[in-house]
Amino acid sequence: MNFLDLIQASTKWSLWTGLVLSVVTLISFLVGWKQRFRLVGLTAFSLLLAVSSWAFGASYTPPVVVAGALHPPVVFDNGDDLVIAQASSDFPDEAIKPTLEELAGNLRGGGRNGGLVHVRLRKVIPDGEGISKPVILGEVIKDLRQNITTPSSEFSNGY
Repeated sequence: MNFLDLIQASTKWSLWTGLVLSVVTLISFLVGWKQRFRLVGLTAFSLLLAVSSWAFGASYTPPVVVAGALHPPVVFDNGDDLVIAQASSDFPDEAIKPTLEELAGNLRGGGRNGGLVHVRLRKVIPDGEGISKPVILGEVIKDLRQNITTPSSEFSNGY
């Protein structure tokens, strides 16, 4: 069972539990049981859980997976227009393009201003004693308004 199926099943079961508890709560008020106010809480919680599960399932989008992509850590994200991922020293050249596509595909507009986001893949190479230099392997530009990813022409050695 995948994650989305699990959310849909939990929504259904929470809703049925809430409906059954609603009927039991109504009966408890008519009969005058001592536990009726606890049943009100259980009913409200079950229905709230059902609504929350439904809302999460409706808004859930699975992450983008591109064949051949590696998963480098994101080392810088200014939350606006620049995301930088750190490639290892033995990062293969054939994985640059799919990795950039996957990183850009998983960006969401959330707190960003909705414009263009530069997604860069870099690695750090030694440049003397105790000094290192970042080398950009590739860059793509993601337009969050139109959900389009285009390669950057600024860096000739990358994608």
